[in-house]
Amino acid sequence: MKHLLKLLDLTGEDILGLLNLADQLKYELKHGIAHPLLQGKTLGMIFRKSSTRTRVSFETGIYQLGGHGMFLSSNDLQIGRGEPVEDTARVLSRYLDGIMIRTFDQSEVETLAEYGSVPVINGLTDFCHPCQVLADLMTIREHKGILAGLKMCYIGDGNNMANSLIVGGLKTGMKVSVACPASYAPDPRVLDFAAGFGDQLVLTENCLEAAAGADVIFTDVWASMGQEGEAEQRRALFRGYQVNRELLAAAAPECMVQHCLPAHRGEEITAEVFEAHAEEIFDEAENRLHAQKAVMATVMR
Repeated sequence: MKHLLKLLDLTGEDILGLLNLADQLKYELKHGIAHPLLQGKTLGMIFRKSSTRTRVSFETGIYQLGGHGMFLSSNDLQIGRGEPVEDTARVLSRYLDGIMIRTFDQSEVETLAEYGSVPVINGLTDFCHPCQVLADLMTIREHKGILAGLKMCYIGDGNNMANSLIVGGLKTGMKVSVACPASYAPDPRVLDFAAGFGDQLVLTENCLEAAAGADVIFTDVWASMGQEGEAEQRRALFRGYQVNRELLAAAAPECMVQHCLPAHRGEEITAEVFEAHAEEIFDEAENRLHAQKAVMATVMR
């Protein structure tokens, strides 16, 4: 495994291997066991989108692995002034041991990996969010003990989170149901992939149908970064796609709730449900650190 560009590139065994390493690194951190696996190495972190969790977790993670993180705002790089991604990839590869990028277009991540000579990690694109979903799977396994055979449900926009949850869930043996408006369905590339899993994926516009018997329910904001101009339109369209008490009543007993944050209480999730499941949600947020350390330790060693 040289890069983490999207979960579609990984096998189920690859994903489980990363989760096992993440569990080990989390245990070692909690017990004061140092793990300088990337001693002296430098990770360049390119941000075309602002971030709280991605920046802090990667910067902290590379430090705990013995390396150094370098924040690179696109406003301060020539890539933000029109330098081709191909040239940026080749230049940064002469200085860095790895590149993490949080951007809009998936093609930019793929081009960095194609033209650079160091590992590239996708910190988020409009197509997928692999690091977040690794943390999500890690959290489910911590709370439920297993992944295979569980039912995962996603409610809301068929966005980058939905895309990666479908792929990650199916590759680890989970059943996946997604409730979203027909015009906001997951990416066709993901649906083509899921077609190979038969009825393990259910796509519907009915939230209660999707949530029936679910072991874990996910949601995300109705308007993601870059979609602020259509926020009111999206609020009107997604008003019925909310994780609330009625939805959870259709799920399995002890159903988990996960949210990648930031959460808009009263929109995609009620304040009541969020607070009732806050421990699980913030376990999920913490696990970004451990899952990303596993990714860095795997691709940068």
